[in-house]
Amino acid sequence: MKKSEILHLTTEERDRIVEMAWEDRTPFEAILQQFGLNEQAVIRLMRIELLEGSFRRWRKRVQGRKTKHLISAPSGMNRFHCSRQRSVSHNGISKRRTKP
Repeated sequence: MKKSEILHLTTEERDRIVEMAWEDRTPFEAILQQFGLNEQAVIRLMRIELLEGSFRRWRKRVQGRKTKHLISAPSGMNRFHCSRQRSVSHNGISKRRTKP
C-alpha cells in the first residue's frame, strides 16, 4: 500500500490501526485481515501518524515480539485482543443499548 492510499483511510480507521499496532497481543495478521494493510504498510502508517520518538519507541518494542506475528505466537494464543479489552466488532466499540 502506498503512502497516498494510507492517507485515504478515514481518521477513525487510522486511529484504530495505530491502537491495534500498539497492542502487544494484536498480530499484524489481524490488521491485514480487517484493513488490508500488511506489516510494511502499518510501519509506514505509524511513521506518518506518530512523533519521531514515539515511532522509534514503538519499533523497538515491536521488533522481536513474538505476539505480533501469529506464526511465531505462543501456542494457545487464539485471539486478537487482550481479555480486558472491550468487545470490538468490525472496528467499532460495542455500545450499550439505551432503554427505549
